Amino acid sequence: MKIILAILLILTNTIVFAQEQSHSDEVKEFQKELNAEFKNPDKSPLSKKRQKKFTGHNFYPINEAFRVEAKFTRILDPLPFQMKTTTNRTPTYEKYGEVVFEIEGKPYKLTIYQSHRLRKTEEFKDYLFLPFTDQTNEKETYGGGRYIDLKIPNSNHITIDFNKAYNPYCAYNNYSSCPIPPKENDLQLKIEAGVKAVKTP
Repeated sequence: MKIILAILLILTNTIVFAQEQSHSDEVKEFQKELNAEFKNPDKSPLSKKRQKKFTGHNFYPINEAFRVEAKFTRILDPLPFQMKTTTNRTPTYEKYGEVVFEIEGKPYKLTIYQSHRLRKTEEFKDYLFLPFTDQTNEKETYGGGRYIDLKIPNSNHITIDFNKAYNPYCAYNNYSSCPIPPKENDLQLKIEAGVKAVKTP
């Protein structure tokens, strides 16, 4: 019996380790792609001068606790609205759904949005947008909040990985037009995951 329990424990630990490794590799790939985008002259929000000095983003250590499985509830018949941005531009979005999840045993709720413009394109027809603010803003992270990209789930659950939280382009220049996270998406905790504040070259 003890041998069977020992084998089960080893198998369980092996599975958990493999899952953690897989998640770590996934986040590292996200970080690699984000850094590559900022080095690409055709995609980068950085000036040419800053592109030359750019050595990569400053990321929090990958933290499994900030990868959460959330309950997803679709919002039926949502009304389109004009989302505020850092400029006079007001793109049309709708509240696509709400997510409820726990971090360190405490419940939180966020709203997920869908862009009317992007959903008309083949590439982004299943794209969802999660802008949020938290208690690291203006201290360890960009003051205007951060974003997470998601896809329409095929069930009533969705994975939200704050390790993939990134800054809006406005964190890097003065001319981009960036959606401002609605007040309903202000988290009363520190999300110590994802991209930190912009490095000053």
